[in-house]
Amino acid sequence: MENQASRYARSLTEASLDPLVTISAEGKIMDMNRATANIIGLTHDEITDSDFFDYFTEPHKAREVYQEVFKKGSVADYPLTLRHVTGKLTDVLFNGSVYKDDVGNVLGVVIVARDVTDQKRIANELTEAKEFAEQANEVAQIAKEDAQLATHNAEDAVKAKQQFLSNMSHEIRTPMNAIIGFTKVLLKTELNAKQKEYLTAIKMSGDALIVLINDILDLAKVDAGKMTFEQIPFRPELSVSAMLHLFKQKILEKNLKLEVEYDKNIPNVLLGDPVRLHQIILNLVSNAIKFTTVGSIKVSVKLMSENDEMATLQFTVSDTGIGVDKAKLETIFDNFQQGSSDSSRLYGGTGLGLAIVKQLIEPQGGTILVESELNKGSTFSFILNFPKTNENPETEIEILELNGDSKNIKILVAEDVPLNQLLMKTILDEFGFECDIAENGKIAVEKLKVNDYDIVLMDLQMPEMNGFEATRYIRNKLNLNIPVVALTADVTTVDLEKCKAVGMNDYIAKPVDERLLYSKIVSLVKQSSAYGEQNGFNGNRQQKGKCTDLVYLMQRTKSNPELMMEMISLYLEQTPPLVDAMKRSMKNKDWNSLYSAVHKMIPSFSIMGINHHFENMAKKVQEFASTQQQTDGISDMVLQLEKVCTQACEELNIEYNVLKIGINEN
Repeated sequence: MENQASRYARSLTEASLDPLVTISAEGKIMDMNRATANIIGLTHDEITDSDFFDYFTEPHKAREVYQEVFKKGSVADYPLTLRHVTGKLTDVLFNGSVYKDDVGNVLGVVIVARDVTDQKRIANELTEAKEFAEQANEVAQIAKEDAQLATHNAEDAVKAKQQFLSNMSHEIRTPMNAIIGFTKVLLKTELNAKQKEYLTAIKMSGDALIVLINDILDLAKVDAGKMTFEQIPFRPELSVSAMLHLFKQKILEKNLKLEVEYDKNIPNVLLGDPVRLHQIILNLVSNAIKFTTVGSIKVSVKLMSENDEMATLQFTVSDTGIGVDKAKLETIFDNFQQGSSDSSRLYGGTGLGLAIVKQLIEPQGGTILVESELNKGSTFSFILNFPKTNENPETEIEILELNGDSKNIKILVAEDVPLNQLLMKTILDEFGFECDIAENGKIAVEKLKVNDYDIVLMDLQMPEMNGFEATRYIRNKLNLNIPVVALTADVTTVDLEKCKAVGMNDYIAKPVDERLLYSKIVSLVKQSSAYGEQNGFNGNRQQKGKCTDLVYLMQRTKSNPELMMEMISLYLEQTPPLVDAMKRSMKNKDWNSLYSAVHKMIPSFSIMGINHHFENMAKKVQEFASTQQQTDGISDMVLQLEKVCTQACEELNIEYNVLKIGINEN
């Protein structure tokens, strides 16, 4: 049996194309395969008992790696070069491991020297070919760089134009805000017929100019590739009706008829960008009204198809207006194009509206079509896909009529332009609200440190400390949950995500719509007051003795009571067992269990608004559990963590019940 095993081992050894050698502890060759004899150029007998290291171009390196095998037990892929008796060299990768007898004594080393000569030659050839290709490519690269330079120059020119358009439009909006705002204020005062006529003309001109500025800003944004689309839950029926409500007065003034068809099979809530949808509908309906003097406007929304994930809707806006010549239909969606040369002179406008509509529809995967006949009317239709969702939309701000029911609201306005300061003070005085002005974000922060306000209206662009920086300070340093509303003269390019990220509750565009401003102020103050009553807040500061603050949880859940209840329920379920485990493991000096319990507790501190001091304390206990060093005060810290977690559970149990009652009442 032993002879058969020996013959089997020998056949395996000889089958290897790579040299395989057995070497004694003294470095003498004890056995080898045929591949070894071939690569060295000697016979089996000539090689046996010779010094293994003599066959390498660098014997000292071969000896070093051999000794390393004894130290480590094995060595892999060490590069060496074997020498044939004729002088021919073979590159190999040295792989070796020790072998032992039955009782574990090391007898020697087994070596496999993998021949990598061909691989190395191919690698060298590839390197040479690569170097040649790189040299050849340098000529092409020079030509490419010249072309890129020309392209960059052209792109820089486009960017400069876009930046100029955006900056100039923004600068124009600031004085326009004051002009339109004060015109509205004056129109509410005692006026004779002529004064009212002149002021109405000023307001109409201002409104037309704002439309033009918005178009230019949107065009610059489209050209710059910065048009972004949200995917949030919204109610399509509400979006359509809200847009049409804006045109109610204009349609009545022109004695037109408005027909609306809305398919009741459309899901109540879909995912999409309601702001962009509003903008599309607004442009199309505005155009229809502008070019129609007699007849009707028809708006329809139909469900084209749906499945479990998606709903496809078709929106159509038809009119009985002047129509468009067939020859002009191909270019009607181009920038600065109108149906005829007379359109701009007779009806006004820039010819940007339809271009922007197309740029809003196509990036969302939609298509827009137009059918028109001169003097008979036009029909614009577009199709968009909307993912379905089970989520609920954020609460829509109801447009409240101005009334005297909501008084005693104290507002801090952070605004640096004197004209805008006066305008906001005038508007807020009319509402019956108390108003305090801060010239920049830094002053606003200082005022919030010493005074209580119900809401902050925060301009974004201010010297010393801008609106983003000020809001971040209010949330992170002052720890105030006061509502903050951004005031921006550039609503089409404002970074709304940045507003949300720093903790702003909402935004409103300049020139401000007074009814919208009033509605947002009243709604946000009511929400804040209701939350304050439920959670024991006094003004904007957390009530003394209360250890939880659910502002962060409200932000994360978008004030959704069901989600808040679910998060609170999880905390109430997991915290008492963790507190017990922490106490028990501390008493039993079970440091692994202590580490695990405290580690699981730490994330909940910030979620439930527990002071970060306790989170740091928990981290110290966790560190102690890991190292058992710096034991001073650890027992006391565990006791304090137990107390704060117990108090938090009591407070959150009350919060849970309040939320539950609120849901049941609704």
